[in-house]
Amino acid sequence: MDDDMPDEVCLAELKTRHVGGWGLAQIAAGTGLAVYAVWVGILQPGFRRVPLKLQVPYIPASKAQVDNVMKLLRGQKGGLVDLGSGDGRIVLEASRQGFTPAVGYELNPWLVRLARFHAWRAGLHGKVLYRREDLWKVDLTECKNITVFLAPSVLSLLQDKLLAELHDDALVVAGRFPFPDWKPCRIEGQGVDRAWAYNMQAQRKHRFRNNDNLTIPNGDLKNELSKLKKSS
Repeated sequence: MDDDMPDEVCLAELKTRHVGGWGLAQIAAGTGLAVYAVWVGILQPGFRRVPLKLQVPYIPASKAQVDNVMKLLRGQKGGLVDLGSGDGRIVLEASRQGFTPAVGYELNPWLVRLARFHAWRAGLHGKVLYRREDLWKVDLTECKNITVFLAPSVLSLLQDKLLAELHDDALVVAGRFPFPDWKPCRIEGQGVDRAWAYNMQAQRKHRFRNNDNLTIPNGDLKNELSKLKKSS
């Protein structure tokens, strides 16, 4: 017991010691440096070549959000693509639910590495695929199931790419934020956990009804998207 007394005394002193202004300043500085290190090492690399309005902060999807997305995908078959896949949790769950292939596209190299580590730890290495690629340059013409957790400023532009490239039988599921100009066919969850499902055939018909000038369904959209690809 006597050998433990010095440690107990030191612990008691730490608990009762008053932290002065200098101590608080040191704590604040240390916390700020830690946050900056995370930003520079993990988050910033994916933003360097991306215009400000297209940047999407990394916010991991909650379990409820993932569950709601999967509920909206019930009955769907084939492969799945997650645009802006982050740490890869949507892709992993999609693979568990039988979607093959399940592919995530993410621009941040550190998040791609983290996603691959999660896949290895889950025993799904080789069954899922994570690619470091700009989502604006991804060819979606053969995709049937698309998931996105993106900012509203990005979703408003992504609408045109999806309309131009996806077939009528494709299903798009958005988590956290809905597409601003689209009408969902189904909604799951409440608040920040809500997810929205969109049938592409319905969105395309709605778009054409409200735009009499759009006489060529995909031509004009593809021209605009080619300009966006060149600028990104």
